[in-house]
Amino acid sequence: MTGQVELSFNNGVAQIVLARPEKHNAITREMALELARICREIDENNDIRVATITGAGDRAFSAGSDLNALADISDIWAFRNRVEYAAVVRDIRKPVIAGLKGWVLGGGMEIALSADIRIAGRSARIGGPEVTRGWVGGGGASQMLPRLVGYGQTMRMLLVGDAVEADAALRMGLVEEVVDDASVLARTAELAAIIASNSPTAAQAVKAAVRAAMSMPLEAGLRYENEIHVACMADKGRSEGIKAFQEKRPARF
Repeated sequence: MTGQVELSFNNGVAQIVLARPEKHNAITREMALELARICREIDENNDIRVATITGAGDRAFSAGSDLNALADISDIWAFRNRVEYAAVVRDIRKPVIAGLKGWVLGGGMEIALSADIRIAGRSARIGGPEVTRGWVGGGGASQMLPRLVGYGQTMRMLLVGDAVEADAALRMGLVEEVVDDASVLARTAELAAIIASNSPTAAQAVKAAVRAAMSMPLEAGLRYENEIHVACMADKGRSEGIKAFQEKRPARF
């Protein structure tokens, strides 16, 4: 354990913090391994319903991969089999909310793209500068970004390599909300608490169905959604939801 990726949880919400602020929370191999372990723990712990991910300090969510670590690559095939740190976040079955402040670059942007909801502070600057270093991002930018912002905006961002400001990111659909920096953590926690209060089965079903829509043809996606709907109807949460409605009270899942 490096101590540079922190995990805590409370009331059904797991909080992941990338904790290397002196290096803009740049990700090392050891941090990637620790993040992968944490993501598995979140999925396996039934007491956790939602995860948030933020960066320590005010200067950056994450500047992506530590370039000094990348300079040490000697075995390209070993690198091919690396732990891809954005992918382990993307593979969490439970909802994930990213709180973004400062630099959100390269692999840091790909972690944010791997979340389900993105809350940006006004200081957020989001970009994929890999082209200026001689490579393409390997954590999903070329695949996830066009699904959020479209082909043209993706090409502009990834070919030019500059960063967009928070308000521009909101207009593009790259983030869902922009708030003052001082409110990022509170708003992220507020949304997480709301989601955690809902049926965990239904929340994971929503994520599975919407993620399926990104890769399935419409007819297949509709059939998949219906099967997930049927599975939810068999869950105990259904009866609690109906009972709460009848008793005019909030449901207790």
